[in-house]
Amino acid sequence: MSSGELLTRSTVWIAILTYTAGSVIFATARRRDQWTRLAWTIGCAALLAHFACAFNYYHAWSQASAYSETARQTAEVFGINWGGGLFINYTVALLWLADVAWWWFAGLNSYRRRPWLVTLIWHSFLIFIIFNATVVFKGGLTRWIGLLVCLTLCLSWFSINRQRSLSTVH
Repeated sequence: MSSGELLTRSTVWIAILTYTAGSVIFATARRRDQWTRLAWTIGCAALLAHFACAFNYYHAWSQASAYSETARQTAEVFGINWGGGLFINYTVALLWLADVAWWWFAGLNSYRRRPWLVTLIWHSFLIFIIFNATVVFKGGLTRWIGLLVCLTLCLSWFSINRQRSLSTVH
């Protein structure tokens, strides 16, 4: 494996695993939101580093190359030659950056007080993206690890939602 491939793969896994760790912390340790914020910040930075590595080592900083490769992979999986998934990836990065900025600029307690629907939609979207990246578009061990990660994320967010429901009832 080349150093470029290692950097590109490792940065995306750092993003996924730190987001997952942050979600588990968020679900299990209510008074440890600073650790969740730190984990999600590292995850976001790792995702941005992943984009930079992919553009540098695989696409020579060419948007056309990245779009074409995304279209090729989509055609391979779904039979549709469409590269628009690249823009979905850009959207994920922008939304994650905005989500992390919310915590850093609005304070630790603001995240749990923001509208639950916003939080639920955002994290459901992010889990959907992780599922597609690791399960739908990959195979072998990556697919199994992706399934485990997505199951962990779903259980974490189910727990968070349950805790939230119980705290609003009492």
